[in-house]
This record gives sequence, structure tokens and C-alpha cells, in this order.
Amino acid sequence: MSLFGTMKTAVSGMNAQANRLATVGDNISNSSTTGYKSASTSFSSLVLPSTTGTYNSGGVESNTSYSVSEQGALEYTTSDTDLAVQGNGFFIVQDSAGNTYLTRNGSFTSDESGNLVNDAGYTLMGYSYDSGTPTTVVNSYDGLVPVNVSGSTLSAVASTSGSLSGNLNSAATDAAVPASANDETVDVDQSSVVKTSLTTYDSLGNTVVYDLYFSKTADGNWDVDVYNAADASTTTGGSFPYSSSAVASSSLSFDSSGKLASIDGDADTTSISVDGISIDLSSMTQLSASSNISSGTVNGSAPSSISSVSIDSDGTVNAVYADGSTKALYQIPLATVASPDNLTVLSGNVYQTSSTSGVVTMGFAGSSGFGSIVSGALETSNVDLASELTDMIEAQRSYSANSKVFQTGSDLMDTLINLVR
Repeated sequence: MSLFGTMKTAVSGMNAQANRLATVGDNISNSSTTGYKSASTSFSSLVLPSTTGTYNSGGVESNTSYSVSEQGALEYTTSDTDLAVQGNGFFIVQDSAGNTYLTRNGSFTSDESGNLVNDAGYTLMGYSYDSGTPTTVVNSYDGLVPVNVSGSTLSAVASTSGSLSGNLNSAATDAAVPASANDETVDVDQSSVVKTSLTTYDSLGNTVVYDLYFSKTADGNWDVDVYNAADASTTTGGSFPYSSSAVASSSLSFDSSGKLASIDGDADTTSISVDGISIDLSSMTQLSASSNISSGTVNGSAPSSISSVSIDSDGTVNAVYADGSTKALYQIPLATVASPDNLTVLSGNVYQTSSTSGVVTMGFAGSSGFGSIVSGALETSNVDLASELTDMIEAQRSYSANSKVFQTGSDLMDTLINLVR
């Protein structure tokens, strides 16, 4: 046995415990860091060849790893742009130089440009709805853009669908002059001819009002004619005649129980198209009661500014406008790798892929293999302070014991040196 070898073994032990103490220090200092994953030190023996009667002491090697795959607890906040991943997956973020990373730190707030940036300075990336419903590029970051929720712009949403519900009196007489005739004598008396109006919006946010007339043509049969209210007469004391023909005309048939049976002879159709807007009439009835259109709804909105944003569990970022309407702006994807614990850890609580982590796979929250996104919450550090304090005491004791081995070897060396005096 070499005394120098013994001292080197003790030094390797002290270095290993120093590394362990360093990870404990990192964990304790980051115990309040959003999305931080604790580091740990493992040890493996270093054995040197020995011969009969002679033992060569080796040493110990230390390896540091991170519990990236271990879920941290969720802490709820008052900000809708604070995000947490419940389950598998990482947010995709970029730094100011355009480098792309993965992170679990979802403390995003809007910067001066409207981009969502976390407290480490990384910008959240997502797919825009500008070109339609987003789809992921499974194995790369292509197509991702900064998620921007600037409220300075106006947006209008064109109407695409609506519905009407109400009753048409089965006891009404046939209309003497149906609305399709566009005649000055059309009598809107809430019996044989029933009128209602719907307000819609075009792509610029302009209001477009349509007048709908239901005219009884026979038992169980009514016609519906739709006119643009802007074309109504202003001189006859009523709406007729309109200066333009009807923008839509259809025939409705009701069955013996008063339910809508078909539109234009098609039993599978429950809607009419008004300048590209689908109006659902499935809730219309023909019963022996007064004619009455009880409700009507149409989507779309006039120009309005963004007042807030909401983020769904699948990562859809919706703009909430001042008038209460919403519009999907982005969808936030998640990324996974085969071995998250082998990702390369970088400053700012971000990760990069390594040769042992596997390649990135992209997908949306809630799909197979991916967790869900929780808005208004943050994932806390997964550090267990009690365990860290215990490890700190153990590292301190082990370091002290190794130093005693080194000190003893040094004393023996002094004894050898004194033999020649």
C-alpha cells in the first residue's frame, strides 16, 4: 500500500463530497425557482489492480444528474399567462439570438412588443392561426413564431353561422301574398307571414341586417325568404318592395308532430345559407300556438380591441375582445424527448437535447404522450428541502472523515521522514 495512494484516495473522496455539497447548494438556492429540477450526485468506485499481500487503494468518482422528469407541484396564480405543464412535455422558447430551447418555466408575461416572455428572458413559441388551424411539424421547430398578445390592434370577426328558434302557428291561413313576391301588399301579421331580423358582421366588421320572412304556403309547409334590410323601402310605410331580390329562399316542411322535417326536400338539412352564413333552423316548430320567433344568435363581431387573453388546456391562445367575443390566435405546442433526465441543462432553467436524451418530438397538449397546459398556474421546484438538509449533513460528515484519512496519511509520511534524522 502506498501512503501517497491513500492520500490520493482521500482527496478523491473529498472532491466527491464537495461535488455533492455543490448540488445541495444549487438545490437549496433554487428551491423557489419556477420549474427547477433538482440535481443529485451519485458515486461509483474506482478500483486499482492489487497483488497478493498488497492492496492499492483506488478512489471514488462522482456523477451529477437532474430529475427533469419528476413533476413539481402546481402553484396557482392570478395571471392567465402563467402556464404550467401537468404531465409530459416542455414549452419551446427562444432567446434574443434566436436559439431554441426547452423549459418548464411558464412564468410568461407580455413584454413591450406584446410577446410572452418568461422571467428568465426567453420568448414563448407557438403556431399562428393566421394560415388556418395549426398542425405540428413533428420532428423540428419549423413554423414556430413568438406568441404575441398585443392589445393595440383592432380585429373584426366575420359571421359564419347562426340559429333561430321559435314557433310557426299551424292554424295560420295560407299567405295571400308570400314574401317571395316582394309586393307592397305583403301583410306581416304574425300569422300567415312572420318576420324577424338577424344582425351579422362582414369581414370588415360592418353590420349587415337581414330580414327573414316565413310565409305559410300549405298545411305543414312554409317558405322562408331573406332580404338585406338595407334594401328595404323607405317610402311605402313598410319594408316592401325591397330594391333587390331575396338573398336566400327555401321551403320548410314540418312533420305531424310539428318538428322540422326537411328543407327544400332534403331531410338531412336543417340550415339555410344566407350570403355564406349558415343559419340553423332545427329548433323551429309548427304547433297550434301563436307564431313567435323566440331567439336568434349569430357569431362574429364588430371591430374591437383585445382586452385580455385566455389559454385553453390544449394550448390554444384566445384573444378576448372588449365586446366579449373571442378569437384563436396561436396554439402552443409541447416537446418531449425519449430520456428527459439526460437533457443538457443550461442557465436560465432551459434544456437542450444531447446524444443520450433522444431527439425532440412535437405535439399538442392533451394528445397521446403529452400532458395538459394549466393556465394561471406555475410548476414549482421539485426540491425537497428536508432531504437536501439531510444530504448536506451527510456530505459534511463524509468530507470530514476523508480529511481525517488524508491527515493520517500525512502524519505517517512525517514519521517516515523523521526516520532518517
